[in-house]
Amino acid sequence: MRKLLNIITNSKIKYAFIIFLLLIIYVTFSAFSYASTISKDISDSVFRLHVIANSNSKEDQDLKYIVRDALINYMNDISKNAVSKEEAISIANAHKDDFYNIAINTIKENGFNYDVKISIGNFSFPTKKYGDISLPAGNYDALKVEIGNASGENWWCVMFPPLCFVDVSSGVVPESSKEEMKDNLSDEEYSIISSDDTDIKLKFKIIELLQNVNIFTAKK
Repeated sequence: MRKLLNIITNSKIKYAFIIFLLLIIYVTFSAFSYASTISKDISDSVFRLHVIANSNSKEDQDLKYIVRDALINYMNDISKNAVSKEEAISIANAHKDDFYNIAINTIKENGFNYDVKISIGNFSFPTKKYGDISLPAGNYDALKVEIGNASGENWWCVMFPPLCFVDVSSGVVPESSKEEMKDNLSDEEYSIISSDDTDIKLKFKIIELLQNVNIFTAKK
């Protein structure tokens, strides 16, 4: 009888363990699926700018910001009537040579002779905050600008919707940019990148964690 009870007890423990394991797998799979969907929808709605300095010297970092400002001013001018990310990317591709010339001329005007590499593609980004908007880590379409050896610190912003600021530390996202972002995202997706609500911030952290895992895995 005792042996039978042990068999029944062990069977219940094994059954409970299997159920628990399946539940963990289901929750993990659902979390990854949720994070991937949200991250993809957000990345599909923005076109970013990525500027990399020649080095981390003060001179090269200062130059990076000067080049950044020149490119942002030009992009804002030529894409001010763009109504979608695809249109903004199309405009950027059509003016790729202009971006190169603006960057190279700005560098020369400031006493440097670095070359510049301009590329438009899909790149991995860390989590970044722009005023009161935060974008989770993930892969985003972007205009990438590499100055000289491109071994210095990076600078990121969003070219569409226009979230770039000359003074990022005190920048406030314009309402017009927020409206464009809202038009391209679901209510939940927009709340995730803009809300300070504790539950929403927890969702953002989950997305951030899982996307960082994806980026790390992809690099291996």
